Amino acid sequence: MIGHDSPRVSVVILNWNGVAHLPTCLDALVAQTLCEFEVVLVDNGSRDGSLELLRSDYPWVRVVALAANTGFATGNNRGFAKARGDYIVTLNNDTRVEPDWLDTLVKVADARPRAGMVASRVCSFSDPDVIDSIGMGICRDGMSRGRFRNRLWSGLAMREVEEILFPSACAALYKRAMIAETGFFDDDFFAYAEDVDLGLRGRLAGWEAVAATKAVVRHRYSQTCGSLSPFKLYLVERNHYWVGVKNLPLGTLLAVPFFTLVRYLEQARSVVASRGTGGEFLASGSRGAAIRAIGKGTIDAIAGLPRMLRKRRQIMRGRQISDSEMGRLLESYQLSFRELLDDPG
Repeated sequence: MIGHDSPRVSVVILNWNGVAHLPTCLDALVAQTLCEFEVVLVDNGSRDGSLELLRSDYPWVRVVALAANTGFATGNNRGFAKARGDYIVTLNNDTRVEPDWLDTLVKVADARPRAGMVASRVCSFSDPDVIDSIGMGICRDGMSRGRFRNRLWSGLAMREVEEILFPSACAALYKRAMIAETGFFDDDFFAYAEDVDLGLRGRLAGWEAVAATKAVVRHRYSQTCGSLSPFKLYLVERNHYWVGVKNLPLGTLLAVPFFTLVRYLEQARSVVASRGTGGEFLASGSRGAAIRAIGKGTIDAIAGLPRMLRKRRQIMRGRQISDSEMGRLLESYQLSFRELLDDPG
């Protein structure tokens, strides 16, 4: 039953003014074929009736109520502190999981002792044939995006278990044994790219990552901060530098400023062509604010460099793979900037 006294699995859900999403998300968890798990929901200071709904309709949910919005990273860390399972599963509140989702994730994790991370097949909420992500890819400047986004599942020939670089924390299983070595999310990130940072730390520590392609999750993309809000642009720009400083091989890291400039040129091209994120930028109505947000993200990333370099030294002391091995791994899952910025045709 949900709320088992000694659950193997803890599903951690972060909520911020998401009362409209919670019934769909939680009702799908009630319908899971695997029942011996707990749900830890961290509420980031919601003012929309979320807590009242949880108390009245979902008393089996273990609620961690915070006074203010602490972001995705710290919120999940607060949930992890209360979680009792050996498997920690992060799940966005704007999702609906299929009935066998959790059972499939756990079976794949059980069968692969060195897999510290297991991704779901994350699909569009409105059309499960459209992929949101099956694991993540990474660009040469440290930016990342879900692999196969907007591709059709019916057009892919994938095995039930596929090797990946790391999962999207939208719907991912992390083994407590890995977290004990690497730590969980970095509080400094607040939101965005914290799963990239954790995933790369896990790989550096020698853990593997796989996708359970039959563990299906429907997701409403970017429902909290908006698809291209200035705040999101600020966080993504700042955090991609921090991901690089903490985790990338030295040669790759030194090239990050150059490849960031290349990305800016590709972003300008996408705006002119009104494609992908360029089209979103033109439609946002806040172009000046967006440009200022990117600039502030860069400035704040530089201001945080001493702190990130200290973290890098700690990460590298515990690494289990060499720079060349990490470089080959990153190359295997490398995204071009066009893939990052453009929706496929």
